[in-house]
Amino acid sequence: MSEELDEIKEEGDDYYTFLNIPRNAADEEINNAYRRLSRLYHPDKHTDPDRKAEAELLFGKTKKAYEVLSDAHMRAIYDNLGTAGLETQGWEIVQRTKTPHEIREEYERLAREREERRLQQRTNPKSSVTMTINATDLFSVYDDDSPFLDLRDLFGLPHIEISGMTLNQAIEAPLTNRDTAILSGNLSSQNGNGSGGINCSIRRVTSDKGWGEVEVGAGNGLTIAAKAFRNFSRGMFGNGSVITHFTPNGLRVGTVTTLANQLDKHTVGYLTWKAGMQSGMNTMIIRDTPFQHLVCSAYIGIPHTYIAVSYTHKMPEQEYKVKLTGKAGTFGAILEYGAEKKISQNSSLAASLALGIPTGVQLKIKLHRASQTYAATIMLCEEILPAPVIYGTLVPLMSWLAVQKLIIQPYMRQQKQAELLKQREANRSRLLEKRREALAAVELMRETVRRIVEQEEARKGLVILQAWYGQLVVEGSTEECGSPEVVDVTIALQCLVKDSKLILQDSSKCSLPGFYDPCPGEEKNLRVRYLFHAVTHEVTIKDNDSLRIPKQSHRLET
Repeated sequence: MSEELDEIKEEGDDYYTFLNIPRNAADEEINNAYRRLSRLYHPDKHTDPDRKAEAELLFGKTKKAYEVLSDAHMRAIYDNLGTAGLETQGWEIVQRTKTPHEIREEYERLAREREERRLQQRTNPKSSVTMTINATDLFSVYDDDSPFLDLRDLFGLPHIEISGMTLNQAIEAPLTNRDTAILSGNLSSQNGNGSGGINCSIRRVTSDKGWGEVEVGAGNGLTIAAKAFRNFSRGMFGNGSVITHFTPNGLRVGTVTTLANQLDKHTVGYLTWKAGMQSGMNTMIIRDTPFQHLVCSAYIGIPHTYIAVSYTHKMPEQEYKVKLTGKAGTFGAILEYGAEKKISQNSSLAASLALGIPTGVQLKIKLHRASQTYAATIMLCEEILPAPVIYGTLVPLMSWLAVQKLIIQPYMRQQKQAELLKQREANRSRLLEKRREALAAVELMRETVRRIVEQEEARKGLVILQAWYGQLVVEGSTEECGSPEVVDVTIALQCLVKDSKLILQDSSKCSLPGFYDPCPGEEKNLRVRYLFHAVTHEVTIKDNDSLRIPKQSHRLET
């Protein structure tokens, strides 16, 4: 479902919650809920002109909810498109003669086409900037007989230089639903020597199981490559490429073939062969779960042979990742550890420290923002010494804590507050209308609630003492009552009590009769204090949680 249609559904009324029935409710449940609310809101039951007008509005809403959910076609459109789909879009999408199943299939097909059109309007640019910084002078000062004036002699400053930089840029241009053109380029400089290249490729999706690609590049000679991907069966796929490189020294040809197999729900195994320009064989196993990411690989080839293990521990709630990597082979050994933090919806910051023989100590920092990546590799020392290891670990950590405390957290709070204020202002008129409707519903419920309370008290059943809905900050506190952030829903809940039971579905409670959303966009809770068998009970739930009372666990200790 597209984001635009999600927004449309959110703005409309929730008929399921209004009738207090589950989304898979049967026809009998819908009929029973309709009859219950009809008895409450039918205009003929009210003689006062003002109450009668309010009852007409609420009875009209009850009737509309029943008409939609009791009709299989309208219900299918409502489930996919919301109330806006019922007004215009739904009947434009499907014909009245189609079955509910066909309506859902038609909607899903059009949603896919809409997404394809959105993709065609984007070039999907991707870019990266990578710097290599030599900061070994911070920890290892070498004697220099250079006749030039050195800043270290005047100010005692270490010599830090950018020894290399690489720029990469790529854009995609969809030509048809199956064809995509990709243009990419790179430019690099290392110790005063530069190089670059440009590549253009055309990718065609041949079927739902594969695609092919032809690429032409220019830089250090002409390069022509052909690539292909194929999904062989459920859980098994492979890809291959043939690369031809025309150099001043002659023609070079290389091939790369990869075969992958889904070992289980979270594990994939890869086997890769390289021949020609660079010969070797690599096997890799990747296991990815919501909380862990493990990669084990072994490579045999030219010029190096090695084994590597990488483990990442994910903390989704804190939006943190902690990573540890070990690699050893004919080139030496490397141990790397670091962390990654998501700092906004589309941005993440990562830092790691690599200890290697003979590579020394390197600090790596990476900022990823949307489709852009900025990375820096800082060479701290050519040998593994305690000082660069300690500083390379503690300085990024302390810097991150300071930046988060002084800059990021205040900025995020300010942004959230500004967004909430903007949303409240935009919803002010709608909020006032919903509040007026809720108050009108409560007034119409009072006589019915009075009878329900008398019946429940007579049998020592379920009596709602107090109930609040909204931002409940302090547990057990009633200070928020009367605040614009909290709604008193005691009467509204008591009206839903039947046979000494109250059942609420797992959806937002703001669409229940007598309820409204006092703080759109913010977290809300529902707190209920009630009597059952003359004993006080209390429970607090989140807005989207289901509720079933009475329960022994809600009983308050006396």
